[in-house]
Amino acid sequence: MVSRLVLPPVLVLVLAAVSGCGGGSTPPASADPSPSAASAVPNNDPAQPRAKLAARAAAAKDLRQAVSYAWKAGGRPDRTVSVQRAVDGSWRVDMQGAAHGGAVDIALVFTGGALHQCALSTGAERRTGCVRLDGPLPRTADPKVWHLFSDWLDLFTDRAQALEVSIVAPFSGAGGECFSIESSAVSMQSPLDAGIYCYERDGTLAAARMSAGTLLLIGQPASAPPALPLPGPVVAGAPLPLAAPPPPSAAPTPSH
Repeated sequence: MVSRLVLPPVLVLVLAAVSGCGGGSTPPASADPSPSAASAVPNNDPAQPRAKLAARAAAAKDLRQAVSYAWKAGGRPDRTVSVQRAVDGSWRVDMQGAAHGGAVDIALVFTGGALHQCALSTGAERRTGCVRLDGPLPRTADPKVWHLFSDWLDLFTDRAQALEVSIVAPFSGAGGECFSIESSAVSMQSPLDAGIYCYERDGTLAAARMSAGTLLLIGQPASAPPALPLPGPVVAGAPLPLAAPPPPSAAPTPSH
């Protein structure tokens, strides 16, 4: 008669647990990842800030509005920049104290298919008249901030431009989503200023910090005018420079 081996209860439980974990068994197939997990874009994707900037700049080009900014620069008293983008596609950027060392208010106006620099009668040195620009504005007469509402928008939307773009926290007083922008084309002169540019979702520029100073949005945008005529007659001559003109030389004293 063959005796049966009786195992202690503890050993029976151990053997049952080992057999249940069987190394050769095939685990059940895992569930497919959720669509949100599969399509998530990493936060460090360098293309994401560039695409966001292009979208905001494209929206800015379509805006038809009137808006104003506080302009802080170079230890000077705060000035104002006013922007109008009319329904017919014309635009105007008024810059307080932007010529003749701060004495003359000027406007850059695009209307009738041409760009004009206009002297305004609102400055300390009151003037009127608009010079039609047949080429780029000379650097000695370029206050730069108007580019934010004109040709730099084309550069921001052009994905072929060699720009390094990252999303940064807003600086003091700024709103919207802020982008740090630098040129990555180190071998050539950058067509725009490196800086921080902040946009609302609808494309409204909320703030900017660049070499020409800092712009901060004042209040809320207003409705756009239907069209923008020139604020003065077209006159011959060169655009007014940023710097003040030299003082007139003293008349020579007649000799006796």
